[in-house]
Amino acid sequence: MSTPTDPALMEAEQLLGLYARRALSPVEALKAVMERVARMNPWVNAFAAMNPRALAQAGESEARWAAGRPMGPLDGVPCTVKDLLNLAGFPTRRGSRATEATPASEDAPSVLGLKSAGAVILGKTTTTEFGWKSPGDCPLHGITRNPWNRERTPGGSSSGAGAAAAACFGPLHIGTDAGGSIRIPAAFCGVVGVKPSFGRVPQWPLGAFANVAVAGPMARSVRDAALMMNAMARHDLRDPFCLPDDNRDWRDGIEDGVAGLRVAVVRRLGFEAPLDAEGEEALLQAARALEAAGAHVEEADPALPDTRAIFGRVWGVALARLVASIPEESRGLLDAGIMEVAERQSRMSAVDFLGADALRIEAAHAMARFHQRFDLVLTAATPTAAFAADQPTLHPETALWRDWAPWTFAFNLTRQPAISVPVGLDSEGMPRAVQVAAALYRDDLCFRAARSLEIALQVPSAPAL
Repeated sequence: MSTPTDPALMEAEQLLGLYARRALSPVEALKAVMERVARMNPWVNAFAAMNPRALAQAGESEARWAAGRPMGPLDGVPCTVKDLLNLAGFPTRRGSRATEATPASEDAPSVLGLKSAGAVILGKTTTTEFGWKSPGDCPLHGITRNPWNRERTPGGSSSGAGAAAAACFGPLHIGTDAGGSIRIPAAFCGVVGVKPSFGRVPQWPLGAFANVAVAGPMARSVRDAALMMNAMARHDLRDPFCLPDDNRDWRDGIEDGVAGLRVAVVRRLGFEAPLDAEGEEALLQAARALEAAGAHVEEADPALPDTRAIFGRVWGVALARLVASIPEESRGLLDAGIMEVAERQSRMSAVDFLGADALRIEAAHAMARFHQRFDLVLTAATPTAAFAADQPTLHPETALWRDWAPWTFAFNLTRQPAISVPVGLDSEGMPRAVQVAAALYRDDLCFRAARSLEIALQVPSAPAL
């Protein structure tokens, strides 16, 4: 693949190399990105808010590089933050008209990590309301569109992050994922989306789906996602579930390949998840690529309980609790689908909910035992390519497991790491992707497998715009 000369199309590692050689400045890079945002964002609609100090911050980074004293390993790299996370000085609206416009007083842990590494925050990206669904629209900011085709959705709930990554509005983007909200938009937009192990990346304040949700990197390359993870995966006392620092570089070993690793191609995650013909071919293509790279690949079934029944309860109760926290006079401002699910699930008994959590633990145990036999799991990432951006959200509880997240939410229940990685374009020119997952805390194996697929398949990472 040719090396881009437009700084907006460059990956973070390439930008950093040019900064170090004084061949490009952070100001030049940011101006190139901002020109692209000005030209494309009016129809992509990826941003909830822009940072008016971004250019000044890029200038400060430029001065540090000129003095030979960069702040950290991401100094001067443009990044974005999903509007479910706090960015000091900006309101956290969560895609909702029912939230207040009061600016946050402190950064979320992952944002603090990026800032400490020197990243320049370009702005906050759109999200579905409170991150509740996969179609990329919300009451507050309207419809976010897919840069590959403006008639298609970028997916959600990290809709703006996925669209921004594909549109080259900077190389690094923070998303969050409670049931696929990083991996689905990454798959629909042809970029890399990382759901880390639960606790790997600290979060605060915790959101509606705290017991299954994570924050993670979205980028146009696997190496950039690993570089971003270095800054995000830093212990923060605010998060009581956060893992201790291990001070590793997630790029270490990323080029080691998959030779000798045992890979299970999984077609059932507790139920018959739908997958169209082109998704099936994408899965087989990825399996062949891993096998050609030396992995031992076979089909296998982890024998999970029906994850639809488990996740449906977790998701529904979280939405019911969310609605209960909104003042009654403001509930009419919420997405009608949230109210529909919350009304139905608010009648769930404590016994039923605790039963669902017991089944979640059973599923996690089953996957842990499965990983005694297999290093990696390979599945589809989404049942189809990106669907229409303007279609209404109907029957959300069915759409959850049929149209949105049948291949992703199981890994939130088990809390293990999973990466969505693009494998090519379908017959209509839209991205397709697969998902690689590893045992809890073996995020390194996910990165190795995703990088191996990236090298083998050489997929275009941005539309020709």
